[in-house]
Amino acid sequence: MAKFHFVEDYERYVRQLMKRHPLDEAMSIAVGGRYDEIGRTECAIMRHAGLRDGHRLVDFGCGSGRLAVSLAREVRIDYLGLDVVKPLIDYARTRCPADYRFALNTTLALPPENASVDYFAAFSIFTHLLHTETYIYLEEMLRCLKPGGMVVCSFLEFAIGPHWEVFSQTVEQQRISMVPHLNQFTERNQIALWAERLGYASVDFIDGTSAPWPSGEVLGQSIALLRKA
Repeated sequence: MAKFHFVEDYERYVRQLMKRHPLDEAMSIAVGGRYDEIGRTECAIMRHAGLRDGHRLVDFGCGSGRLAVSLAREVRIDYLGLDVVKPLIDYARTRCPADYRFALNTTLALPPENASVDYFAAFSIFTHLLHTETYIYLEEMLRCLKPGGMVVCSFLEFAIGPHWEVFSQTVEQQRISMVPHLNQFTERNQIALWAERLGYASVDFIDGTSAPWPSGEVLGQSIALLRKA
């Protein structure tokens, strides 16, 4: 059976990294580098969004555990990490508490039951999916969320100056060879329309150049917060 492009792309990418680098370095590069620093920032964003002790969080595209490691230091939550690459999940398990759960998920469906999740985190995931795939996953997340639950996701947009560098680098990679994975840009009006069509109660945005959380550390992507009624 054929695999989705994002499964094939990242399986190949991670295999190449593991051949070329020591394990810890490969696992950091696989999720964009700056493992501890970005993990702390992502954790701060989730706390800013309201994540507290006792909540159930699904870390969609958990990778090698960058967010999970930081969350474990900050809050006591029911955690489930989902990813498409088994070596990333295997590494994440070694870095996280024993009660943190991880699962391989390579379909457009999500495993949680209806109305069972307080938060979805999706950092630098929709940036690598087709828009139709993002829409389907947002639909699945809405199904899984409890009333008042929230999706916290990052995205690239042309309106934010520093994001242009990602596009420019991708163009240059495309000139000389096949890019290792898709870099997808999404505009706010698209996300707002998707939220409306799917039935989310509200959507708010945080600029990619701002950081309204105590650490003041910028993620490097913009943030959308989609809340279920």
